[in-house]
This record gives sequence, C-alpha cells and structure tokens, in this order.
Amino acid sequence: MMLGNQTRIDKFILLGFQEFYEFQIFLFLSFLVIYIVTVIGNILILMLVIFDQHLKMPMYFFLGSLSFLEICYSSNIFPRMLSALLTGNGSISFSNCFMQWYLCSSLVATECCLLCVMSYDRYLAICKPLHYLTIMNSQTCIHLTASSWINGFAVFSILLILMLQRLTFCSSNEINHYFCNYFALLKISCSDTWLLEIMSYVVAAIFTLPPFLLTLLSYVCIIDAILKIPSVTGRQKAFSTCSSHLVVVSIFYGSLMTAYMLPRSENRDMPKFSSFLYIALPPLANPFIYSLRNKEVREALRNNIGRFVLYKSTSPFII
Repeated sequence: MMLGNQTRIDKFILLGFQEFYEFQIFLFLSFLVIYIVTVIGNILILMLVIFDQHLKMPMYFFLGSLSFLEICYSSNIFPRMLSALLTGNGSISFSNCFMQWYLCSSLVATECCLLCVMSYDRYLAICKPLHYLTIMNSQTCIHLTASSWINGFAVFSILLILMLQRLTFCSSNEINHYFCNYFALLKISCSDTWLLEIMSYVVAAIFTLPPFLLTLLSYVCIIDAILKIPSVTGRQKAFSTCSSHLVVVSIFYGSLMTAYMLPRSENRDMPKFSSFLYIALPPLANPFIYSLRNKEVREALRNNIGRFVLYKSTSPFII
C-alpha cells in the first residue's frame, strides 16, 4: 500500500476526537467510566447466569451469551480508543485495523441473531407454554446460540473483509474515526469502491434483515397472544416476561437505524457521534434493563450480594 509519493506505509492513523483537543481528558474519563460500568455490569449478569441455580433456564442461557458478546464488543473498541485519548497516538497496523472491523461487524451480526433467538424463546414461552420445555431444551439452546455465532463470524463479515483487503490506499492513511469503520476505510481508499459499498448493503440485508424480521414477527405474535388473555393481571404477567428483551431490542435496532439510516450530514464528524450510539448504548444499557425490569435477575442479584456480605461479615480476619 502506497501513499501518493510512493512511500510505503504500514499503518493507519485513527484521528479519533482530535478536533476536541481541549476536552480530551473529559472524554477519556467519560469513556473510561462507560467502559468500566459496561464490563462490570455484563460480567455480573454472566456470573449470575452461570452460578445461580434459579437462572438455569433457556432465557437466561441466551442472556449470558448476550452479556459475553457485549463484553467482547466493548473490549474490541474502547481500550484502543482510551489509549489514543490518553497518549495522543492513534496509529494502528493494517492487520489490526482489519481485525478490529471484522470483530465489530461480526459481533453486531451475532447480536442480531441472538436477539432473534431470544425473541423466539419468548414467543414459545407465551404462545406455546405447554410445549416450551420440550422444544427449548438444552440441546436446542446450544444449537441456536452456536448458529448465531457461526452466522456472525464465519459467514457475514468474511465476504467483505476478503474484498476490503484488496483495496489500495494511496492518498492518505488518516481515518477520521475512533475505530476502523468500514465506510471510513472506503473513503480514504484510492481504489474504485462502488462495488464494496453495494456489497456491504447486500450482505447486511441478507444476514441481518431476516433476524430483524423474525424478531418483529415474534413480537407481533406475542402481542396478539397477550391481547387475547382475558384478565388484566394475566396480560401484565405475560408482558413482564418479555418486556426486558423488548426494550433491549428497541435500543439495539434504534441505535443502528439512527447511525446508518438517517440522511448523511455534511458535518464530517457526525458519523463518529452517530456510531457511538450502537457502540456504547446497547452494551451499557442491557445489564441495567435486565436487572431493573426482570424480577428473577433482581432477586438473584440481591440474594448473591446478601450471601457475599454475610460471608464477609462472618469470616475471621487473617493477619
């Protein structure tokens, strides 16, 4: 890969938020708090799902997988962004840049599939309660989760990254973004990128639109079934079993649509702020939503904290 003066380059420069130089410390501290809270919250949910016997159900198996995904997703973006804010060094090698983009896009595709699987789980629980445990057994849970990860990593992004690696960069190696964003990479390439732009929308439509439509269909059936329940208490109880997941789905797809479906602004920095919605908001919000709106998770959290406090208070001090 050559620059215009034919000097060989071996890295990109992520410009990040350099235009807000006077706010670098504030941005660093803000993003650090977001990252720490995100990781701790999702680790807490994951640990509860693994160790608490009251959460040994398919719904929470999928929730644990989602929390693990959110930890990986945030850790793919935030550490390098925080390092660049702290040191001012935004350089990243070609291979690391492509790998960061591959992981980011693959995890987004995997989350689409996992949310679809979770909506199917809620559909079975509400619309086919008598057959729920028979259909959604442990083997089915493992197969559905594995299929979601395989679809995201082995199918979705690999087609694009093979084409992306064939691009040449001869005008600039500076990416006006805080991570290796797909369209930011296309913008600085001197190759003809129209095919890659079309392919990105085609691949995204093939591998992420069906999960979205299936999720939407599941909730249409769920809402229809809830409305047919005669008692108000019964409707409230049925809706409470899927309300947390519905809020998570709304935040995830809402942030994605805000980032990619709104008209492109002439402000060259707008894509950075719009992409931050789906980078930070869903991983940060999910633990709070499930812990605040889900009774079983709240009780498991309260019980485990109570046992930990009791253990610490009764343990002898070791000098």
